[in-house]
Amino acid sequence: MITWRAGVVVSLGATWPGAAEVTVELEAPVGTATAGDAVRALAFPELVGSPEIGDRVLLNVSALARGLGTGGYALVIALPDRPRADPPEGPGHLVKARYTPLQAMVLGVDDQESPHHELLRDADDLGGLPVVVADLHSALPAIVAGARYAAARAGRPAPRVAYVMTDGGALPAWFSRTVAGLRSAGWIEACVTTGQSFGGDLEAVTVHTGLLAARHVVGADLVVVAQGPGNLGTGTRWGFSGVAAGEAVNATGTLGGRPVASLRVSGADQRERHLGVSHHSLTAYGRVALAPADVVVPTFDPGPLEELGRRVVAQAAALGARHRLVTVPADEELVRALEGSPVRLSTMGRGLVDDPAAFLAAAAAGVHARDLVG
Repeated sequence: MITWRAGVVVSLGATWPGAAEVTVELEAPVGTATAGDAVRALAFPELVGSPEIGDRVLLNVSALARGLGTGGYALVIALPDRPRADPPEGPGHLVKARYTPLQAMVLGVDDQESPHHELLRDADDLGGLPVVVADLHSALPAIVAGARYAAARAGRPAPRVAYVMTDGGALPAWFSRTVAGLRSAGWIEACVTTGQSFGGDLEAVTVHTGLLAARHVVGADLVVVAQGPGNLGTGTRWGFSGVAAGEAVNATGTLGGRPVASLRVSGADQRERHLGVSHHSLTAYGRVALAPADVVVPTFDPGPLEELGRRVVAQAAALGARHRLVTVPADEELVRALEGSPVRLSTMGRGLVDDPAAFLAAAAAGVHARDLVG
């Protein structure tokens, strides 16, 4: 299940909050790499310590062995000759990535030892808080861009946004350069990691407590819920980690929030099941989501996206039996708002120029959510 290799750190690369890139010279071959080849590796210093040049490291190279993505990284499991020092004693007994060799103990926002425990112990209501749900992590910056655009258009301050990260993709929030960049730019106020995911500004046991923390601890005006980067799909209707988007709609509705469903749209995907509205959105919102949501349908200007727009409207119509369909113009002004993103826009390897519909659909959901903010 795990392909192990060892190597020596030969250079240090980029760092961002919670993560450090290194280049490692392999001691043995794996995949297309031979012994002595250098590979990119990623370390999470909070888990394994900070590698330095000359350190011997143990690596998980399973993704490299299979030619999978995972950002193209080997993952540093340990520095066997220089293990990380014991963490300082402190409160917290939430265990994330439970019963794996790298399980981590954290202080949960809803933990009995948390200063927020009393606040959250009986918390049960989001008070109509708008919550945008998306199935892909790549939708996050576009949603926030749309919300900020709508606020500026109305002459209102930018919304205070919390990102609630589910555990369908990457478990460490540190893996996401998007989260780091949005936090640095002030576009999101906090990241709340839920379920088995960890590394956020706040840790929560479930999506429900994550949403309540976003409302009552972060004081968010608007929340975005999505899995971390690196979703899992099998080419089947139900075998996709983003199906949990429907459960996030249910959690929001149960807690008295205002669910806003962001459609996964593409005009460039070569797979028929993802062209226009992805079949994953139709499954998550049409079959899994039992609570009614505002499903945001982007409408495109006449031009290159016009035919795609008609397809999107026709496909989304099936969701109207359970949800409220809301049309939002996805025009050139919204494109310019997306161009101002402080982080790179990329979905399935495609950027804004390659697949504008993908980001415009997410941004349109952000526009509508901001319009719901009191």
